[in-house]
Amino acid sequence: MVWYIQVITTVSSQEAAHQIARVLVEKRLAGCVQIVGPITSTYWWQGEVEVSKEWQCLIKSRQDLFEEIEKAILDMHPYDVPEILATPVAAGNQDYLTWLEGELSVPGQNRLPGL
Repeated sequence: MVWYIQVITTVSSQEAAHQIARVLVEKRLAGCVQIVGPITSTYWWQGEVEVSKEWQCLIKSRQDLFEEIEKAILDMHPYDVPEILATPVAAGNQDYLTWLEGELSVPGQNRLPGL
């Protein structure tokens, strides 16, 4: 059985969110990345409560691609400790999941030359 996931990360600029989205889709690690924002995040950082404007990336993919997704995000993420959380998709529209599967890479194989 194929396990689909939604990965979430947040960044401090719309440009960074677009970069992450484009790279993940081009590498076929994500079938779709939705960018939401700006949002307001409140969190502890280095002993202080911080409030920041951020953009959230909602990344649609498969469980077996998570490590590659995480590495790609870490390679371009501006934060020291980025949020990278994956949640399983418990159910979904079969037509959408079929489309998603067709857009994702086969493990260990990239569809685009040079990737």
